[in-house]
Amino acid sequence: MIIKKFVGKNEEEATSLAKKDLGENLVIMNVRKVKAKPPFAFLKSKRVEVTAAIEEEDPAMVRIRKIARAQDSAQTKNSAQASASVTSKAPGDTAAATSASSGVTTPLSSASVSPDEKSKSIEEKLDNLQNMLEKKLGNGQETKEEIKKAAPAPEAKPSSEPAAPAAQEPDRETSRFLRLLYNTMIDNDIDEKYVNELVSNADKAGKPGAKLDHYLSAVYQKMILRFGKAEGISEPAGKGPVVIFFIGPTGVGKTTTIAKVASSLSVNDKKKVALLTTDTYRIAAADQLRTYASILEVPFRVIYSEDELLIACDDFRDCDYILVDTAGHSHKSEELLARQRAYMACLPETFTKQCFLVVSATTKYKDLKKIVDNYKTVSEFQLIFTKLDETSTLGSLYNIRCYSESPIAFVTCGQNVPDDIETFNAQRIVKQLLGGE
Repeated sequence: MIIKKFVGKNEEEATSLAKKDLGENLVIMNVRKVKAKPPFAFLKSKRVEVTAAIEEEDPAMVRIRKIARAQDSAQTKNSAQASASVTSKAPGDTAAATSASSGVTTPLSSASVSPDEKSKSIEEKLDNLQNMLEKKLGNGQETKEEIKKAAPAPEAKPSSEPAAPAAQEPDRETSRFLRLLYNTMIDNDIDEKYVNELVSNADKAGKPGAKLDHYLSAVYQKMILRFGKAEGISEPAGKGPVVIFFIGPTGVGKTTTIAKVASSLSVNDKKKVALLTTDTYRIAAADQLRTYASILEVPFRVIYSEDELLIACDDFRDCDYILVDTAGHSHKSEELLARQRAYMACLPETFTKQCFLVVSATTKYKDLKKIVDNYKTVSEFQLIFTKLDETSTLGSLYNIRCYSESPIAFVTCGQNVPDDIETFNAQRIVKQLLGGE
């Protein structure tokens, strides 16, 4: 399902924008008034935000629907031929067809099923297939019994047809389908090593006569398992604040990400938050975070040494969370990496510490591997991927999850604070990697 928000002067304008983008078959999920965004927000009137949704058509679903239509078309043709053959045998045989009027359905009474009823039956089968796949892509679970029940019956072959070609056809269809999955994942920039692993495992998991969605399910579930689930932000243990360090290279949006996390914790979760920055290298870097702290009305302090960090953490001991912005720099700078190690090592064991490595989804996979390798020397970390809205492929998320073994906690997709950040949703990302929108 695709869910988007649209803002207009009124509900009609916002709805019109939604229909223009998603089409006429959308569903309006929510309508609310929102405040205008700065600057000069006080001069602007409130606007209306419409949340709209539409079901997306999965490429694998399109393929399965085509197969189902072809099979039902062949069954209809065979049924018509059989009916014509029987009715042409003898006039007396037509008496069997009259049994349909007494409520008994026989193979001879093809006329008793109207075209509308036949069409309805086909549509029901297709709907069952779609529901099955949507359920599989929704929670990654489906039983073999449900697959058998939802899938259309295989076409009956005349006894005179050789058995070998019929047995080979599913293999060719499976190979084409696996090739489609392979190309789709490669197009989404998943590393070929991991694509080969996924396709090979799916092929081994298949059995003679297995449906195509069985292979899709195998790939989907394997990717979900590899992504796993991140711990996220820890709950305060009651003995003091959780000190969270945000590390990463320059230009990935660390400071904006910290502002989003702080806003979510302070405004949404009603937690007491303090902001610190050790970034004394960039011009106006501290001013940016100071501005966010002022808006959120939370304490803020610039840190120049390990001793100052200890003092600040002790001063803000009554807070639930202390978020620490670190200097963005080249991951090749050993001197600055050593400085970050020193900041994290100076805190005593009485403090709960967490670390998040912030990286951009637009960074090349080769560079991401080097970034991960170098920051591993600083601390173990969870990942935050930024700028998902600035790339058309998301394969780097899967690549780095497999390469680093570090879970992905959050993703961001814009500059708006605090809206454009969310907990990582493995199911949604995997659907996109396999060809969804």
